[in-house]
Amino acid sequence: MVSSRPLVSLAVCAALCGVLCAAIPASAQPGHPKGDPKRVARVHIEALEQQWRSAQLAGDVTAMDKLLSEDFLGIASNGDVGTKEQFLDRMRNRTLTLNTMDVSEQKIKLVGQVAIVTSLAQIDGISDGQPLTGRFRYTRVYQRLPGNTWRVTNFEATRIPPPRHPSPAETPR
Repeated sequence: MVSSRPLVSLAVCAALCGVLCAAIPASAQPGHPKGDPKRVARVHIEALEQQWRSAQLAGDVTAMDKLLSEDFLGIASNGDVGTKEQFLDRMRNRTLTLNTMDVSEQKIKLVGQVAIVTSLAQIDGISDGQPLTGRFRYTRVYQRLPGNTWRVTNFEATRIPPPRHPSPAETPR
């Protein structure tokens, strides 16, 4: 018979750590940016961007629901406009699934209670039964709500066309 005692001890230690860490002001915790409110907001938005990526790759509708504002509007690379419920339904129904999403060139611009994130993403997945592969530029807009909660209000993706190779007739001689 396996003893549950080590598991209980581990659970108690984890609970105590959570209580003790919660009692320490965030600014005193390791890795927390001190001072500059814009730097604090930037670090927070970077974490939310990672949550977005993780939720998108895992098809985690619950996590995505928490990230999106009630009035969210997204514009897909094909020009389709979707609401929060439509976006979540696509995830729920697996109409949109991403296998990989490599993000680079991320920039965050803070303007009052708004954060604008632009990035480059290399995507591989399926959308409406068709392969969805390529490079996309995207803009995601976050709004800070009361209680210092950030939510995504807008999203727009633009496909970057693959490099065009000149036809033999266009090649200079």
